[in-house]
Amino acid sequence: MSDPEIAILRQKIHGLSADDYATALRSRLPETEIAVAQTPSEERELLEQVPIATGFELSPDEVEAAPNLDLFACVYAGVGHLDLDAFEANGTAVTNASGVHGPNIAEYVIGSILSHVRGFRQAWRQQDRNEWRSYPAREFQGSTVTVVGLGSIGQAIVDRLDPFGVDTIGVRYTPEKGGPTDEVLGFDEIQDALARTDYLVLACPLTDETRGLIDSEAFLTLPSDAFMVNIARGGVVDTDALVAAMQANRISGAALDVTDPEPLPNDHPLWDIDTVSITPHNAGHTPNYYERTAEILATNVERYRQGETEYENQVV
Repeated sequence: MSDPEIAILRQKIHGLSADDYATALRSRLPETEIAVAQTPSEERELLEQVPIATGFELSPDEVEAAPNLDLFACVYAGVGHLDLDAFEANGTAVTNASGVHGPNIAEYVIGSILSHVRGFRQAWRQQDRNEWRSYPAREFQGSTVTVVGLGSIGQAIVDRLDPFGVDTIGVRYTPEKGGPTDEVLGFDEIQDALARTDYLVLACPLTDETRGLIDSEAFLTLPSDAFMVNIARGGVVDTDALVAAMQANRISGAALDVTDPEPLPNDHPLWDIDTVSITPHNAGHTPNYYERTAEILATNVERYRQGETEYENQVV
């Protein structure tokens, strides 16, 4: 057996094993020697040898002990858990898995909105009581959807909104870049967007600028029949302000895949609000996760072999 070119670290991602990842990679790189670390000692040995490693995390000490590591392919879209300075000091490029979540998270958003529009939660409650009783519903067509964050996930959401005949507003750091929405505004104009919003979708990263972005003022600005979907990070929303807004009927409902704190304590008041649906950071789950991640890495392996120094999804 030749020396491995790629090491897959042991961490399990979204319930999928490293062996699943290896299968997806080998189908794309059949001539490549790919090793899966089964134990911590195997992981250390592989990191001393291979030019390419992939997984969720490497500590600064592990990076320093990997003198031959030219590329680390993180299997998460976010890299806030990594010490990027350590990789840079080691001369190791880092890529992320941005884009792999687009289809599944966009489906979560569309499903949450349509469930609210057509009153499915009310239907489910009545079904539990064997109760046949008509209830009012809304139409999605003609409404205004504001998507905060126009990265790969935000763009996937906007693409899937197109057939519904809605108006879209995008909010992003760099509005001059434009985007797929009907309007693109900067964060300094978000209050203007909120005042015209029927459905608010949060798809932005958690940064100093976005922490607590949706606060008491935002909930006062949104129309009282607005509905919010948060698939960003819990900290983008001021949780106390959200609870107060829901209890005062200042917005009509919310679908939360992320919360602050997370996990949400079982005695938290959000659990008891009928117009709030909560999922346990589950929107990103998909059986195709490693297939999409493998596609990104396979592209970058070819670039590496050709001597290129710029990679798809490169962050360092």
